[in-house]
Amino acid sequence: MPQATPRSSLLEARPSVFLLAGAFVTGMFLFAQGGCGGDECQDAADCREDKGPPASNTEWVCDDKRCEQHSVQVPPPDSGTDAGTPDSGTPDSGTPDSGMPDSGMPDSGPTTVSVQVLAFNDFHGQLEEPAGQILTGVAPDGGPVRVNAGGVTYFARHIAALRATNPNTVVVAAGDLIGASPLLSGLFHDEPTVEAMNLIGLDLVAVGNHEFDEGSTELLRMQWGGCHPVDGCLDGDGFPGAKFKFLAANVATDVDRTLFPRYDVREFEGVKVAFIGMTLENTPEAVTPTGVAGLTFKDEVQTVNALVPELRRQGIEAIIVVVHQGGIPAPGSLVNDCKGAGADSLISGAIVGMAKGLNDAVDVIVSGHTHQAYNCVIDGKVVTSASSMGQLVTDIDLTLSKATGDVVEARANNVIVTRDVPEVGAVKDLVAKYQGLAAPRANRVIGWVAQTLRTQSNSAGQSTLGSVIADSHLEATKPANLGGAQVAFMNPGGVRADIAQGEVTYGEAFTAQPFGNSLVTLTLTGAQIEQLLEWQWRPSGATLMLIPSAGFTYAFSASAPVGSRVAPASIRINGVTVDPAANYRVTANSYLASGGDGLQVLAEGTNRLGGAVDSDALEAYLKAHSSQASPLPAPALNRITVLP
Repeated sequence: MPQATPRSSLLEARPSVFLLAGAFVTGMFLFAQGGCGGDECQDAADCREDKGPPASNTEWVCDDKRCEQHSVQVPPPDSGTDAGTPDSGTPDSGTPDSGMPDSGMPDSGPTTVSVQVLAFNDFHGQLEEPAGQILTGVAPDGGPVRVNAGGVTYFARHIAALRATNPNTVVVAAGDLIGASPLLSGLFHDEPTVEAMNLIGLDLVAVGNHEFDEGSTELLRMQWGGCHPVDGCLDGDGFPGAKFKFLAANVATDVDRTLFPRYDVREFEGVKVAFIGMTLENTPEAVTPTGVAGLTFKDEVQTVNALVPELRRQGIEAIIVVVHQGGIPAPGSLVNDCKGAGADSLISGAIVGMAKGLNDAVDVIVSGHTHQAYNCVIDGKVVTSASSMGQLVTDIDLTLSKATGDVVEARANNVIVTRDVPEVGAVKDLVAKYQGLAAPRANRVIGWVAQTLRTQSNSAGQSTLGSVIADSHLEATKPANLGGAQVAFMNPGGVRADIAQGEVTYGEAFTAQPFGNSLVTLTLTGAQIEQLLEWQWRPSGATLMLIPSAGFTYAFSASAPVGSRVAPASIRINGVTVDPAANYRVTANSYLASGGDGLQVLAEGTNRLGGAVDSDALEAYLKAHSSQASPLPAPALNRITVLP
């Protein structure tokens, strides 16, 4: 097969800017599984298993059923290319080393090929510059050193500059490219983000849980294009769909059928590399059930391990897993650290067990979901994550053997997307177009707040913004003809961004609560309300604290056993203890009301009545309770009491 040619791009840049400062380099040899009896071998995999790693700059070759070590020509560090001419259009012969001793005569050419993988995750439609900064170090006085990062126009420039260092480049994303997006993208059903990524040259994206926020049919539209079935094409022209490929190895629509391809294979100078893309198995717990209706989400490790033999039958030894699941580093970690509370003081979280469970044929794991940055080697596999919202790009450099197809060396470096580089004009024009279309709606003032309303929770799981949102949901459904609600609960995962002190625009309110869920009022017994509260602490050790509306109070003991933490007599509505046998009207957004976050008790609620869209309820609440002269105060965080 002819050599793979990277996607052409108009995004030209000098690669010398911002590429290698503070680079964290992880070198390693990765080896595939195999096995043979006695001293005989069938292929190089047998040699690696029976003989162990070869000496530095050599590789195992099975020659006449005997294992021999042959030298490997490794390109100079950071050269990004080999001695070939990849842009000539002439296929590489792929001729392996003859295995003859070095006699000083010219050999047949390089025996390795250099491939670059540029990776990111959890972009969430963040086209404009995100809030927050990236930690880069510690100042002489002991304080943190941070830098502004992100913004799609700068992100595009960094991708272009990194791509310029190696013609064999693949750009991948580990899920949540879209969904939970700010207004600039979310208002247009994330079409702007797909169009921006088309310009940037994204190649592959693994589906994440937020790709399913509007359902699988809408996600298929993102791939194939066409106007929205209800809103049409809000920008006034057609929507072509993604030029990049979605991958969904563990999302089944039927027996042996998946929503999108399970993997994609790229070939570079005769060497094949497989990219397996998938989301976390627990996606149904994080998405409105109607959004994943008819889909089955399979175990991540089992999915990959079942694919390894199939890939090897195709002559593929280099395997990269792009998965929307992640880990947690220690607080204060830098972007290329791997320290944490896990084994050997490394990162903790689901990605660790996954890395250890995956077949040793997997060389690299590009991860996400936790919005963290780390650069690790776990169980002999490079494991990376690039924070979120386009603030980092992971530069993964692979050296592949032409003789065996194996990864000879893998190095990773998280590069900060700084804003000291030129913006990319075509991407800037795209953003400006949608800013102009969104401005009339986004800039409309809908209220005022006396203090910044924050998403940050206290030790009891309460936040000021979450409390205001819960209050707005209760007020919207309290009238008898609108549900007769007595309490409302808000999930913290649905509260996405602070609302700053002063005037509140529609754009800010949308960004804070971007999912467009409708409100549902339903009936639960007092016993079911207690069950709902107890389920905030999961047997697995996970915790998900619901934020209640004003007038609802209770106490819990953090040291009590899971399932018995809430004091039943402390559960009160407007000061009156909840009766386990009585019925109560409870409001939740449609995500929670259908069993989202694993709260099945809400799905069991009866006498359900649909209500307003959540963002409309917040707008109405702010208009009713605030003015420029009398802004809404931040609520006291006194609805939940923590006991010893």
